Amino acid sequence: MRLRQRGAEQLLFAAPTSRPMLGAVEWFRPGEHDRVEQAVLAMRRAGIDRLRTGVSRADYDTPAGRRWYDWLLPRLGRELDLLPCVACTPLAPGAIAPSREAGASGDLLDHLIEAHGRHFEWLELCGEPDALHDGGDGRVEPEWPILGAAAERASRRGKRVVLGGIRPDDPHRLGLIAEQGVLDHVDAIGIRAFPEVWQPPWRGWPGLVGDLREVLDRFGLRPEIWATEAGYPTWRHDEALQIACLLEGLEAPLERFYWYALQDLDPERIGCESSRFDERHGHFGLIRADGSSKLLHRLLASEGIEGARAVVRLAAPALARDQPRVVVTGGAGFIGANLADRLARQGERVLIYDSLARPGVEANAEWLKLRHGARVQIEIADVRDRHTLRDAVRMASAVYHFAAQVAVTTSLEDPETDFEVNTCGTFNLLEALRRRNHPPPLVFTSTNKVYGALEGIEVEARAERYAPVTDALEAFGIAETQPLAFCSPYGCAKGAADQYVLDFGRMYGLPTTVFRMSCIYGPRQLGTEDQGWVAHFLRAAQGREPITIYGDGRQVRDLLYVDDLVEAMLLARARIGELQGRAFNVGGGPANAVSLLEILRLIERLAGAPPEVRFGPWRPGDQLYYVSDTRALGARTGWRPNVDVGTGLARLWHWLRARRADRPDRRSGSQRLARYAT
Repeated sequence: MRLRQRGAEQLLFAAPTSRPMLGAVEWFRPGEHDRVEQAVLAMRRAGIDRLRTGVSRADYDTPAGRRWYDWLLPRLGRELDLLPCVACTPLAPGAIAPSREAGASGDLLDHLIEAHGRHFEWLELCGEPDALHDGGDGRVEPEWPILGAAAERASRRGKRVVLGGIRPDDPHRLGLIAEQGVLDHVDAIGIRAFPEVWQPPWRGWPGLVGDLREVLDRFGLRPEIWATEAGYPTWRHDEALQIACLLEGLEAPLERFYWYALQDLDPERIGCESSRFDERHGHFGLIRADGSSKLLHRLLASEGIEGARAVVRLAAPALARDQPRVVVTGGAGFIGANLADRLARQGERVLIYDSLARPGVEANAEWLKLRHGARVQIEIADVRDRHTLRDAVRMASAVYHFAAQVAVTTSLEDPETDFEVNTCGTFNLLEALRRRNHPPPLVFTSTNKVYGALEGIEVEARAERYAPVTDALEAFGIAETQPLAFCSPYGCAKGAADQYVLDFGRMYGLPTTVFRMSCIYGPRQLGTEDQGWVAHFLRAAQGREPITIYGDGRQVRDLLYVDDLVEAMLLARARIGELQGRAFNVGGGPANAVSLLEILRLIERLAGAPPEVRFGPWRPGDQLYYVSDTRALGARTGWRPNVDVGTGLARLWHWLRARRADRPDRRSGSQRLARYAT
């Protein structure tokens, strides 16, 4: 894809003398007070203070609509650099079309400026109906002279005027408009462009803007040139390309660049507004329809434009796709980063395939690039994007599949995304490997949650832990013969993926194996309350923050230090012939089994004081006792854990403390890289 190549190899290394001011586009319906407040908050978080929004004639002419704009425009104008776009709607609410009555347009402008002019300096007159789909025939439409007269009227009242709706691929029409004198009172030309989406073959902003400037120069006109709508949709989950598109726009010879849009369209809202809806149109936002941040918005909020630039630069230069390499999906995560580091230290080429969806994992990707340079390549992509995934594994010598939605709580809130990522993403990978003549080994990380709540295992409560009443279970742990019992969306999605991996190995002969993992911990873990709880406990203790225990704290887990897991994964690849089509329970085993209460005692020794602890209600499906029986894997590979819990916790404690001491709120790209060198 051309945008991908230019974004990675050219755009991000340019050093322009000036950049256009960044704004966002968002339209609001009457009565959407809560959505307005959410939009203002989202813009604040991303550091964007310019907003382009619509004023509909159809709404403005109703009492309710007038009251709405009397609230909306002052509310936005008090906090943002507001650009009202006057859009009259004679056909249907939401359509963008200029009024064909000069007097009507003038009356609307007069009232708008008189009532709310103190809240905006610029005013946009929208001049092209249905610009996203209208092919155009090069003629000057009847409304253009009317808009020229409206521009003069607004200019006389002290407003600077943007004439929007210009297509950059049609400079001829701009010349016809200029001949009619429409631009005489226009201070800026607003163009709409959607690179690689609806736009004709994209040749970059400089050439397109240059053509428009040449036309304007012929008429002695020097208005500013803005992009009043430009964006890239993430309908294929290709969020890295959205970032590249925005960064490309910010390098363009433009005075302002308005990103379309702030938020994805609500699917229900789309259905009633357009009979010609294109699926891509609903996915242009910086944030999703449910209000959650996409990668671009998260990076803008945490690191600003330079942070977004630094992350996308990780993928440059373009990938060398004709060279064998080990592919690690989810490789910027905690386990993936540790494995990739080990592989690269052993001299192998590694491709990290990661959407960077989990906040903070970009730090692991930067750390790998700093340590290993070109030996580690980064593909910022999603496993739901089957086309990119297929290309990524085309030359894979081995695949380790970690990419996943990782939290049970998140799966309860959004089971659809959990299924798409964990089940469908894994299926996409299996299909990509099945199409190869000689498929590489695949090691898939499943979870002990596929065994459900283990209600059939009888346990007894002891002073600080639960223990099985059966001596064999306490001595060896839970084996792979334990019946599967998916009791959460996360368990269902991971369990289905687990079975797909096993059956593709059995039915199609793919060299696959499944690790059903217990609790893994170690350096580079970005622990939260919902996932990665060991690191979360340690971080909370270091920050003197309370730790919440759900239940009574006697739940038992076997902890496995990440270096031991990496060793098991390397052995699995080397012995894939003996492991093919089989699942193995992988954890620290009985020797490294501890309860939450016992972990708190170990943390107290490290911290020198007991952490503050709070107790909450039991979580549905929580396992009272889970300890892995690792004998099956050990018998086939010779593997066993080497790092005991006390040693592993101390290592993680010191790593977290060193990272905490060296972590500023914001730094430049190179400084951000350097802070992860340890």
